[in-house]
Amino acid sequence: MTQNTSAQKLSGPQSLAGRTVLISGGSRGIGHAIAVALAAQGAQIALLAKTDQPHPNLQGTVHTAVADVEAAGGRGLAVVGDVRRDEDVQRAVGETVEAFGGIDMLINNASAIDLTPTAELPMKRYDLMHDINVRGTFHLSQAVVPHLRASGSAAQADGGLGSWTPKILTLAPPLNLDPQWFGKHLGYTMAKYGMSMTTLGFSEVLADVDAEVNSLWPATLIDTAAIRAMPDGDALAQTARTPQIMADAVLALTTGAAGTHRGQFLTDEQVLEAAGVQDLSGYAVDPTMTLTPDIFL
Repeated sequence: MTQNTSAQKLSGPQSLAGRTVLISGGSRGIGHAIAVALAAQGAQIALLAKTDQPHPNLQGTVHTAVADVEAAGGRGLAVVGDVRRDEDVQRAVGETVEAFGGIDMLINNASAIDLTPTAELPMKRYDLMHDINVRGTFHLSQAVVPHLRASGSAAQADGGLGSWTPKILTLAPPLNLDPQWFGKHLGYTMAKYGMSMTTLGFSEVLADVDAEVNSLWPATLIDTAAIRAMPDGDALAQTARTPQIMADAVLALTTGAAGTHRGQFLTDEQVLEAAGVQDLSGYAVDPTMTLTPDIFL
């Protein structure tokens, strides 16, 4: 997969060596790319994902993703579970703490998408999106609060400012109130904006340890299985960027190479620009095609 810049350039003052990151999803796509990028910097990665056995139409399981994490140089933990199930969320947090001694960062990556027009969206699909996107993100964020507070307190005691700050990063868009996003696909918009609202809420909840709680969203389409599953998805993917741009943006944001942010809604382009990356052409699936902007921007 194309990588536009070196990991060294994206490494800031906050080292990932020995830090524990819990990621929802991650068997494939953006979550997988993020997990591998952070593992290459020495992070310990716990993945909570449903895909235990190979899917007939999709590549990767939580186990192959952990194998990729370890091949990149990190330690990995596979937790087979569903963010919709309370017991799975609690088990994921508990097993991560047991395996690695704590949690320093949470990445809310798991998400469901259905762009069926508002008047036609089946309530079963509405419920699925809200259970995964909103409820799952809220519960997982809530469950890691005591561990992130412990991470922040330990960092302050060890090294003071700049050594480490605990983090929650949610892959969710800015709260753009342009009516077009509500009229087109209200169910999905509500579900994604619910994820965005957790950024504002938990940024306040964890303000006592100066936690960096932010949202990240791609400025253009990203070539994922979800995009390719859409009508004309293969053609759309040619106008997208690879998941590596999101992985690099997460790396820059996590290490502080892009500065310090709290309660912010950021795009991958903004983060990489702040980290000094000016040429993003290497991330394009097809550099000859015009990129398609993502929604909500």
